[in-house]
Amino acid sequence: MMPYTFHPDALSELEATAQYYAKRQPGLEMRFILNIETTIQRICDSPHSWKIIASDVRRCLVHVFPYAVLYSIEREHILIIAVMHCSREPGYWQHRLVS
Repeated sequence: MMPYTFHPDALSELEATAQYYAKRQPGLEMRFILNIETTIQRICDSPHSWKIIASDVRRCLVHVFPYAVLYSIEREHILIIAVMHCSREPGYWQHRLVS
């Protein structure tokens, strides 16, 4: 299993979305976070399993919630580039690839 790190903007997205779900329904934020963690675990266990969507960025859909985890496979770790709502403007995260 490969280790992973978050791009700072991806971590901010995760935190903001968890806060949003917490306001909608108590406990829903934990369900969201657990689903994200499960998705990241699937990615780390088998990083080449998901389709490349741009450059070397791959997308893995999150179960239950309308989100996807976008990531790249680096030399020694997985880089989580975005925790993206699937209805959000495609490509908004691409500037993160040069950081």
